[in-house]
Amino acid sequence: MTVVYKICPALLWREAETQGTFRGAGADLADGFIHFSTAETVEETARRHFAGVADLVLVAFDDLSLGPELRYEASRGGALFPHLYGRLDPAAALWVKPLPLADDGQHVFPELLP
Repeated sequence: MTVVYKICPALLWREAETQGTFRGAGADLADGFIHFSTAETVEETARRHFAGVADLVLVAFDDLSLGPELRYEASRGGALFPHLYGRLDPAAALWVKPLPLADDGQHVFPELLP
């Protein structure tokens, strides 16, 4: 098992929990898959794509629970990123934690699982 992470606006995640499915955020919908990060890449993902954005959550998943629709594909500098080609069941989350901003505008991450 590898833990993969989704950074998501808190309101959008709450809506997904209520609806019982997460179809993705704007970039996910535009790209045709749900973007995830690994423990090694999630902080860089936050810096590159969510700099200064408040009211986010970090959602952790067991990659095996996401099934064969989860594929690891090369991206930045050849790093492998998990992409889910399908809908996501919010109930499959290991945990959901706030991703607050520090005074310097950087996100404060909880302890990550490998």
